[in-house]
Amino acid sequence: MTVVTQTAIRNIAIIAHVDHGKTTLVDGLLRQSGAFRSNEQVQERAMDSNDLERERGITILAKNTSLTYRNTRINIIDTPGHADFSGEVERTLNMVDGVLLLVDAVDGPMPQTKFVLSRSLRLGHCPIVVINKIDRPGARPDDAVNRTFDLFVQLGASDRQLDFPILYTSAKLGYSVRKLDEPKTDLAPLFETILAHVPPPQGSPTSPLQLLVTSIDYDPYVGRLAIGKIANGRLKMGDAISRIKRNGTTETGRVTRLLGFHGLNRVELEEAGTGEVVALAGLDEVEIGETIADANDPHALPTIEIGEPTLTMEFMVNASPLAGTEGKFVTSRHLRERLLRELRTNVALKVEETENGDRFIVAGRGELHLAILIENMRREGYELAVSKPRVILKQEGDRTLEPYELLLLDIEEAHQGVMIEQLGRRKAELLNHQVGVDGRVRLEYRIPARGLIGFHSDFVTDTKGTGIIHHLFDGYGPYKGEISIRTRGALIAMEAGETVAYGLFNLQERGELFVGAGVKVYAGMIIGQHTRDNDLVVNPMKSKKLTNMRASGSDENITLTPPRQMTLERAIEFIADDELVEVTPASIRLRKRILDENERKRMAKRTESLSDG
Repeated sequence: MTVVTQTAIRNIAIIAHVDHGKTTLVDGLLRQSGAFRSNEQVQERAMDSNDLERERGITILAKNTSLTYRNTRINIIDTPGHADFSGEVERTLNMVDGVLLLVDAVDGPMPQTKFVLSRSLRLGHCPIVVINKIDRPGARPDDAVNRTFDLFVQLGASDRQLDFPILYTSAKLGYSVRKLDEPKTDLAPLFETILAHVPPPQGSPTSPLQLLVTSIDYDPYVGRLAIGKIANGRLKMGDAISRIKRNGTTETGRVTRLLGFHGLNRVELEEAGTGEVVALAGLDEVEIGETIADANDPHALPTIEIGEPTLTMEFMVNASPLAGTEGKFVTSRHLRERLLRELRTNVALKVEETENGDRFIVAGRGELHLAILIENMRREGYELAVSKPRVILKQEGDRTLEPYELLLLDIEEAHQGVMIEQLGRRKAELLNHQVGVDGRVRLEYRIPARGLIGFHSDFVTDTKGTGIIHHLFDGYGPYKGEISIRTRGALIAMEAGETVAYGLFNLQERGELFVGAGVKVYAGMIIGQHTRDNDLVVNPMKSKKLTNMRASGSDENITLTPPRQMTLERAIEFIADDELVEVTPASIRLRKRILDENERKRMAKRTESLSDG
């Protein structure tokens, strides 16, 4: 890969709401720029390389790629669109000089569009607005443009930022146009607009080296890789470099490997100049937000600002009777090492060790942010137990403040009554109510973040899977008092054993089951949801007593209703304060914190007497 001049570089990020087509557009840009060989097999959504990203259809980790168009190198960063991964967005926006704001022609700007755009405008970027999916039925590109302009105004964009270029695209079909009546052939108009409107990177190639580390990766041969944009100076293989830590102390090293990006691959470099995005090895302990500088004249760049977490969960060693039977990493040492390793790359995460070495307090941006971490850990072979999420409260004088979210629901008109009732119980405040031309209702609420815990599963059920939900952190506000979220109790196994169909059949009228026949359970494990508001201890192992008068074959066939499949997110949403989710590579189980029934009763009486006193 040849060294390019600073004026022939463009660094851009593609920012958008979830599912507005970022990754598909990157696929199209790579294909039409010739980044892939004609005979190269490339899967769709090539930038979503993480298994979880491909399964869920969302971008979780920001990724770098590079292509060449008309002798200009365009470095592209595909950023997450979900606010729970805003740490990825904030650090990667520091690497670029311009952004493409992708907006769905049907949906228009959505809550996460507001989030990522506000970060970009604050950094001084002048976005290129791309109205995508104009081929979709019901597309309203002119309305999307007007609403996007209103959003720019609302976010305090400057006159220069408000004068944004507009393109209309179908990332799926691979074309872009400046006006809707132009011939739709390829993405050349978008390429030309990037070259014309995104400025070359700033910085002095003759000044001492400065590179802000915005991402970390690992190579099994050379170790830790620091990724970032060269803000000033040049970098060569073998150069002596200095690592400037967040606390101002320095450490020296040497560049042992220098890599650039081309298509989906990394390529070896001998030298890189100002404005180029590179990955380098040579500093084993380098962290995100630190500066790599000239060893003889080290000067730090401003570090990355990352928003504070809003939710905490307890991560603890799995102590259930089935502990250690399904996982490879089960001890507190394994758990601690894995969480500390996550901190190196997951900048929006915080981990607090407790006096109990088997328990850690992990803080993140939202339920999805923490659920993705837990899911990755279980796929790596870890066993652990996690608690119900709790919001992080703040004290301001004598006032208690809690985090609030902006919530946007797109639902069928028949479901708005139950939604309004649900959100009323969760202390949500209705901000806007619109009925679209398609008859669907759009509701906008401001809701305490506590009120969203467990809401998603109820939302899917109540809207019969037809609703669309989005939410975005909206700052702190007055504490709203108690919020009653779960209105039904749990069905709890009374002893250890294996469930049988007869026992489960008799329990079906008591509630909804989470397990089927032939499943190992233990005393204190939650096997279903009660129809009433209290917990009920049951025996799912109960078998039919046979007599001389009745043979097993003479009874009617037992038909069980299929149990509710508890995914990790559903389980986290379901549990109450006195319950845990047991997570292993093979299973997701729900349990009471205190497994013994008599001990739970004693604890409940003790709590009741303390509250009365």
